Amino acid sequence: MAQLCFFFLITAVSLLLFLQSDSFTESAAVGVNYGMLGDNLPPPSQVVTLLKSRNITRCRLFAPNSDALSALQGSGIEVILGTLNQDLPQLAADMSFARNWVSTNIIPYFQTVRFRYISAGNEVIPGDLAAYVFPAIQNLDQALRDFQLPYNIPVSTTVSTAVLGTSYPPSQGEFAIDIDSIMRSIVGFLAANGSPFLVNVYPYFSYIYDSTDIPLDYALFNSSQVVVRDGELEYKNLFDAITDAVYSALERAGGGATVKVVVTESGWPSKENGDTATIENAWMYNNKLIEHVSGGAGTPKRPGEAIEAYLFAIFNEDLKPIGTEQNFGLYYPNATEVYHVDFID
Repeated sequence: MAQLCFFFLITAVSLLLFLQSDSFTESAAVGVNYGMLGDNLPPPSQVVTLLKSRNITRCRLFAPNSDALSALQGSGIEVILGTLNQDLPQLAADMSFARNWVSTNIIPYFQTVRFRYISAGNEVIPGDLAAYVFPAIQNLDQALRDFQLPYNIPVSTTVSTAVLGTSYPPSQGEFAIDIDSIMRSIVGFLAANGSPFLVNVYPYFSYIYDSTDIPLDYALFNSSQVVVRDGELEYKNLFDAITDAVYSALERAGGGATVKVVVTESGWPSKENGDTATIENAWMYNNKLIEHVSGGAGTPKRPGEAIEAYLFAIFNEDLKPIGTEQNFGLYYPNATEVYHVDFID
């Protein structure tokens, strides 16, 4: 009862700020992933200062972190907040656990941190935790509704392109048969609630797994020629082809044209894989990705639709697996640039 009374006391000023805010309008602004798997990273307060200095207005946290959320208060930076994968079984089975998660990680911050989406897990479909995702989404959504917040925070989940059983050509994109029922439940919920589908799109990995058939320029946004023709659709870059394959899968799973794709991760490593993972290629990919999504052209399948995307990641993280995984950052841990990225205001 005390919690509900708290919400009746929300000031008119706070409500007015949210109603006047353009935070949740459709936009192609490019954000960043704030990973923390490093033992030498700067404190969150310095990270937020860095983001603001670059006019970066969106970031993604993989899991709640009180220091980061506190640092983000009043910054104007919108946040995608993830849950820990290991919390999915309890979030799915226990409504009180979901309410406590919201009470702990959203309620203390929601007036000063702009939560864009909540992601129930990261890349657990397909996998042992896949069956917990949909009920976890439902419980988190209900918990948010129970708190009667003055603005809507959509709940979704983040997947990799491993959810696709068919990805080529893009118009034939389809979810894998073994997870079809899970995906249909999730997609139906997203469509009914106006929530987006969060997906990690990495042309880099597609290229290194099939460099014989995929031209490097096509993966790097550097092709001036049409590389793939899919009926009337023409593709000059692999990012669009992958994104449209996801859109096709969503349509086949009952999402129609209503479920928006948000690209929660995309990037290119700067070292540890010969001539493919280089600073030059990483610079080219990330800058051309920003230019592409900021231009508002959309994809061949969804022309003119804004693409919301998040670069992976802010920093090189030394606690990730040795190799390219440690070298996706735009910055070294001392906050100097690995290479320069032009974020478009």
